[in-house]
Amino acid sequence: QVQLVESGGGLVQPGGSLRLSCTASRIIISRAAMHWYRQAPGKQREFVASITSGGLTSYTNSVKGRFTISRDNAKNTVLLQMDNLKPEDTAIYLCNALYIKTNYWGQGTQVTVSS
Repeated sequence: QVQLVESGGGLVQPGGSLRLSCTASRIIISRAAMHWYRQAPGKQREFVASITSGGLTSYTNSVKGRFTISRDNAKNTVLLQMDNLKPEDTAIYLCNALYIKTNYWGQGTQVTVSS
């Protein structure tokens, strides 16, 4: 079974930073398109960021300039560095892998931005 496990969420004050990690098993992330999504209370799931197998990145407009997606191939892990966090970033963040035209999902990690 493919498994994606997120970590790094928590409580942070507005303007602070967090780094999320997503570690994969049974797929090689350098050969997959990797994505982060988030779902806030009462809202639909929202695309946040992606990185292709070729290293091309994409972001939703609301996080451009604040979030950075990257890969650590040695650890088979995709990272999401989140800076200058805002209360509206509060959500469950989910890791997704698109591999051989199949989508796989992690369980999510909670990010709460509050004073």
